Amino acid sequence: MFELERFVEDCKAAIASDPTHKSVQEIVARAVSEPGGVLKVLGEPEKGEVQKLYCTEKLTIINVIWAPRMTIMPHNHNMWAVIGVYGGREDNIFWRRVADDPTGRIEAAGARSLGSGEATPLGPDIIHSVTNPTAKLTSAIHVYGGDFFEEERSEWEPEGLTEQTYDVEKNMRLFEEANSFARQQQ
Repeated sequence: MFELERFVEDCKAAIASDPTHKSVQEIVARAVSEPGGVLKVLGEPEKGEVQKLYCTEKLTIINVIWAPRMTIMPHNHNMWAVIGVYGGREDNIFWRRVADDPTGRIEAAGARSLGSGEATPLGPDIIHSVTNPTAKLTSAIHVYGGDFFEEERSEWEPEGLTEQTYDVEKNMRLFEEANSFARQQQ
């Protein structure tokens, strides 16, 4: 059965012994392998949002609730991450930088769809965009190897796919906009 305090302690112990994502991936995969247990502890999601569960300079754990049909444009984290979905579906497009492009432009390089009960690691150099393609909320535990909220990173604008500074506040507003859109569609 999923226990939040135990999950946090297990993640802290894992990065203390190995600062890479490898041990944390096993912990996240084990947690989301029983989606109902995670849902019971974290609660039935009601709206798209980011819930901070634990955050230090070495480790961040957040509960991400994607609103229906919500998309976050390409961005990086500049740290490893492990994503574990426990409700709905999260579609990721992976991107790579276009060689010798001074604007930092990117191009699509692959994709991965994660359903309930699945987990995947993201390396520290990964650039990805995320979409909830469903008409319902999607819930996922995201674990990062650093302070997700303070790390300087990049995002790419949607038309030219050129690099710019990541704006945390703008991206948090996207959750409210997606919630508003979802309410209008009901």
